[in-house]
Amino acid sequence: MSVAVCLFTADLRVHDNPVLRAALSAADEVVPLFVLDDGVEAAGFAVPNRTAFLLRCLADLDARLRDRGGRLVLRAGDVVEEVCRVAEETGARQVHVAAGVSGYAARRETRLREALEGARRELRVHDGVLNVVPPGALTPAGKDLFEVFTPYFRRWEQADVRDVVGAPRAVRVPEGPRSLPVPDAPHGVSPGLPEGGESEGRRRWRAWRSGGGVDAYEERHDDLAGDGTSRLSPYLHFGCLSATELAAGAHGGFVRQLAWRDFHHQVLAARPYAAHHDLRPRHDSWQGDGPEAEAWREGRTGYPIVDAAMRQLRHEGWMHNRARLLVGSFLTKTLYVDWRVGAAHFLSLLVDGDLANNQLNWQWVAGTGTDTRPNRVLNPLTQARRFDPAGEYVRHWLPELSGVPGGAVHRPWLLPEERRREL
Repeated sequence: MSVAVCLFTADLRVHDNPVLRAALSAADEVVPLFVLDDGVEAAGFAVPNRTAFLLRCLADLDARLRDRGGRLVLRAGDVVEEVCRVAEETGARQVHVAAGVSGYAARRETRLREALEGARRELRVHDGVLNVVPPGALTPAGKDLFEVFTPYFRRWEQADVRDVVGAPRAVRVPEGPRSLPVPDAPHGVSPGLPEGGESEGRRRWRAWRSGGGVDAYEERHDDLAGDGTSRLSPYLHFGCLSATELAAGAHGGFVRQLAWRDFHHQVLAARPYAAHHDLRPRHDSWQGDGPEAEAWREGRTGYPIVDAAMRQLRHEGWMHNRARLLVGSFLTKTLYVDWRVGAAHFLSLLVDGDLANNQLNWQWVAGTGTDTRPNRVLNPLTQARRFDPAGEYVRHWLPELSGVPGGAVHRPWLLPEERRREL
């Protein structure tokens, strides 16, 4: 009886999962495998919020597979060693996995292919699983990537996209491979962290769409207090939801945001160094991680709109999209602190901490990335008046200001007097 391995990475779902579908089509039995990768932890990416969310995703994935007669096989260690070990234990001839976008994913794929080929096994890598349009599928004439979003989006809208595939009815798993229990959540998790898993992600997507969220997105997505965002980014990051399925069921501004996600992924896939270095160096003399950055992290800059956003991040492990831009601009353009300081803090807390989107959005606000206006500054007072005019967002996260009638009123102490006057 033939066996294939379906290696889950950032596609923790049974609905619209071409990797799982391909593995089921290729063999009589399939090992649905996830490896708690030592390399991810060593790189510092396994922070409490994302780890807790991931573990809930894995428990839900196991339940969804058991509904179909299967189960999830969970291992821990070096991902290449564990995949090869499972293949050896089960006699699997093929391993199926989704193509990643980061430098780490590319190196993992190379190591895995070499190890499997050495054992006369085959690695099948599937594009179009983590994105609507895979990185590298769209390129301008004479270049290997789009560096500006608008021309990319024009091509993206016209691109051929794979069909959405349904969840399998049955998943037959060989009896042999052992599985670890899903570990308990770590300490230090944000108290307002959302529930993880495909089931919760699909419930939220259905509720947001049926409640008019897609239709109102263009008008409401920047409203800080109203929060017209989908809040689906954690489920996209872990692959509990398919970007292709969401794009097929949406329209307008929300679809444009899915294109931004693909845009950043294609940039990082072509320029892996952008995870840590300026995409477009401007030879800035950034300040390092000092008292100003610490006050920013702790939400005590004296600018309520900034401090409110930083408190939301710490409490929920998530931050409103408009707030991410304004606190990023404040750190890099007003305090002139290196964008990498801010990016690292975001990655230490964000449950949707996607390397491509986090690093490249930080570079966008810092003026070293893909923004065509690198000197753009988002004034925190103007942003507060425009996107939190009644101060509701500020008062929610800064209850000590409950008697203040507007979000723009503040007592800034962090900046020197001459810098305050600039604002």
